[in-house]
Amino acid sequence: MAIDYEQEVGSAKVEQKFLYESGNEMAAYAAHQINYHVMGYFPISPSTEVAQFLDTMKASGQHDIMLVPSDGEHSSAGICYGASTAGGRVFNATSAQGYMFMLEQLPVQAGTRMPMVMNLICRSISGPLNIHGDHSDLYFALNTGWPILMCRDPQSVYDMNLMALKLAEHAKVRLPVMVASDGYFTSHQKRRVQAFAHREDVHKFVGEQPPAGFTDTLDRNNPVTVGPYMNEPDYINNRYQQSVAMYNAGEVFEEIAQEFAELTGRHYPMIEQYRMEDADVAVFLMNSASEIIKDVVDQLRLQGIKAGAISPNMIRPFPQKQIAEALKNVKAITVGDRADSVGGHGGNMVNEIKAALFTYGNTTTKVISRIYGLGGKDFYAEDGHHFFQLAIDAVVADRVEIPFDYYGHNPGTPDKAPKRLLKPMSFESLKTGLITVKQNEETGKLSVKVPPIRSLMKKPRRLSPGHGACPGCGIFSGLELFFKGIEGDIVALYHTGCAMVTTTGYPYSAHKSTFIHNLFQNGAATLSGVVEMFWERKRRGELDGLGLQEDFTFVMVTGDGGMDIGMGPAIGAALRGHKMIIVEYDNEGYMNTGAQQSYSTPLGHRTSTSSIGKTQQGKVTQHKDTAQIMAATNIPYVFTGCEAYPQDLLKKAAKAQWYAQNEGLVYGKILIACPLNWMSEDKDGTNIVSLAVESCFFPLYEVEQGTTTITYNPEEKDKRVEVAAWLKTMGKTRHLLKPENEPALRAFEGEVQRRWNRLKAKHEHPDL
Repeated sequence: MAIDYEQEVGSAKVEQKFLYESGNEMAAYAAHQINYHVMGYFPISPSTEVAQFLDTMKASGQHDIMLVPSDGEHSSAGICYGASTAGGRVFNATSAQGYMFMLEQLPVQAGTRMPMVMNLICRSISGPLNIHGDHSDLYFALNTGWPILMCRDPQSVYDMNLMALKLAEHAKVRLPVMVASDGYFTSHQKRRVQAFAHREDVHKFVGEQPPAGFTDTLDRNNPVTVGPYMNEPDYINNRYQQSVAMYNAGEVFEEIAQEFAELTGRHYPMIEQYRMEDADVAVFLMNSASEIIKDVVDQLRLQGIKAGAISPNMIRPFPQKQIAEALKNVKAITVGDRADSVGGHGGNMVNEIKAALFTYGNTTTKVISRIYGLGGKDFYAEDGHHFFQLAIDAVVADRVEIPFDYYGHNPGTPDKAPKRLLKPMSFESLKTGLITVKQNEETGKLSVKVPPIRSLMKKPRRLSPGHGACPGCGIFSGLELFFKGIEGDIVALYHTGCAMVTTTGYPYSAHKSTFIHNLFQNGAATLSGVVEMFWERKRRGELDGLGLQEDFTFVMVTGDGGMDIGMGPAIGAALRGHKMIIVEYDNEGYMNTGAQQSYSTPLGHRTSTSSIGKTQQGKVTQHKDTAQIMAATNIPYVFTGCEAYPQDLLKKAAKAQWYAQNEGLVYGKILIACPLNWMSEDKDGTNIVSLAVESCFFPLYEVEQGTTTITYNPEEKDKRVEVAAWLKTMGKTRHLLKPENEPALRAFEGEVQRRWNRLKAKHEHPDL
């Protein structure tokens, strides 16, 4: 049967086209039509795709947005704030911990009245780590001073993104606006969507950026002070003005929504009511779940039950009056919160609804609070029936039996508690005695003897098999080889990344040594605390008699861009001199979130945010040399390593352990293969990283007590190869070998040679 598109478009006055896209795609689509000036971003699931789609569109010349990859969400918020002060239009997208990391900056943006639009792709807040959708990050946004628009499906993601900018820039508002959608439920599920067919119609609706009254730090004829220190009574006046602007945002949104409805035929009131005209019982849900509940309402209506549903399209300002009006004749309502306000006897929404009822004199409607759907737990029609039954029971009993509870949780049973499957590794098995490290009394340098690798094969693996890494992943072969050079017990902390995610899916863990995880940026500080607690408890004698035959070796494992977002805490730990090892597995990108570019991604290399197209040929900047950065902190030992040169890596591991136990912080960087995202064969990893060494892209060296020593020189062994010989082994770099990309190839080769020359100079001159 043919689709009547004219009927579907309905009363629309603007030409539209049909797309079949996800929520993330539609956020990016709206942004590219608006053609923002700047987007500062950092990858975090499930919002990462927004920047990826925009990067792909930019590579093909579809928009002019300056996409600025930051070193973390705190920086991305700073980039966006700075850009907004400078007179342009600004866009961002984030989720969960990323939102929390930038949280302290968001009230600054609202308090200084700098408009922008940010998409919050809602996801669970750690810990424990969960990357799926609920509203725990969203509820932290409620007090930041940002108006918050809600999206139930990809269509509303597109529409709200257009309305959000118009709202943010309105003279009565002038606030940054948040557009919230559900991670994975809305962000990744594709639906048929209507969009403006022509960019000029988008621009006509959004309007020109209003110049009057907006701060512009680039206006030399009007110097301004942004973010001054402010005392009373000015501060309270500032907050009052912001409060007025927030409530204005509710009125202005309704005006914009009406204008949008006349253009498109799609109307978004502050609250959406479904069959509420005569409802006795109702359910309140937000975003994606609010669509499912409509089917339940229809089913109950067929049974003669007067059921209805409410969901907000805006929660800041909270539609208090509209909620109270909608519920004035309702006998009972179940409010589902997809996050808990822990200790508050309900989630944020139920308490706001109770306040709305109280404010408008409604003391009869019974309110039931349930926390549901945490960590991405699905919400089905049968769950909706349960919520309605709670309201029906309250009406029948004329009381609410259990005002607040969780729904869908499992208390668990003792017999199903996780059990240890592997016995702890014995100290004797970990301490082979085959590796010797001695310090030269005159030079202070270390002399290391390691046996052939086969002699160390009896040493147990620190990681058990059965983890979820991709075939050919070099992380675990590289780490295990490094760990072969470590004698005795370790305590390991892993940054968020592939090595962490693939080894710790509860209730299972692949770690046979003690394992700790904290958030992406803060591992070095966390392990610093563990180290200092160990030494202090040891000093106090609290560890005596616990079978601790020798000191632990404390190891932080980082990678997948962890030395971008985590560089500050790592440098801080280095400067404090904690006795620990930081070892980075370098896979040249943020691989655990979908292969976005990192600062360790080399020039010209392809990632999902350094796309290949007619206007862009991979990453446009050179890669960061973390080993040299850490060496500049004057820690006792820095090294690079590669599994293709096992004896070299074993010696460096042994040195690292000695320095970490006796002097201070050690940093090491191991190049590892990522076949999936390097677009290479699983079996070729060792050969590829070997060629990276032979081409001098990834030289093997150490900086011991400030003195640089090249530990493998391919030129001296007559084994040096062209950089192109390495690049042609990976799908992510073969485009650099095309004639049209010769300038980029030459620039990359030149940088590789420059760094190699500098390293050789340091090797030849110990004082450099």
